[in-house]
Amino acid sequence: MKFEASKDGDSEVKKIITTVYNALKEKGYDPINQIIGYILSGDPTYITSYNDARSIIRKIERDELLEEILSSYLEKENNA
Repeated sequence: MKFEASKDGDSEVKKIITTVYNALKEKGYDPINQIIGYILSGDPTYITSYNDARSIIRKIERDELLEEILSSYLEKENNA
């Protein structure tokens, strides 16, 4: 079995991650830990409802979030 990642909406996923990250940070949470908790559990209560972040993050699948985070990390590592 082979997983094929979709390239559609990459910039939308980045925008969502940034929006959610900023909302969590503004509310005093550790954004990294909260987003990881959401990705691993699927529980939306890891994400604050402040600035509609919880609704926004649920617009995309968790595997898309993980794909974008991993892709961004690997791109930065390969360009360093």
